[in-house]
Amino acid sequence: MTTYLYPQNLKATANLWLWSLWDFAILCVAALLSVLALVQLHFMVPAAVTLCFGFLTIRMEETTVLDFLKYAVRYFISSQQIYDWR
Repeated sequence: MTTYLYPQNLKATANLWLWSLWDFAILCVAALLSVLALVQLHFMVPAAVTLCFGFLTIRMEETTVLDFLKYAVRYFISSQQIYDWR
């Protein structure tokens, strides 16, 4: 078996700029539909949803903004903090 030095023995996920390829493809299709809805129907809600999706799926070091927000909510709101007084 051949091992490759770059990138991570060819097992790393494919990324394009700040998004994974799957998220980028969804973002491009959603952007096209949003522009079409904005131009033809003067309806801005799809563009806002597309921008929110684009922001929430930004990926830095295998963690998206949405994952970070989930971790923060779980840590600060939904999970109990345990304190030991000694």
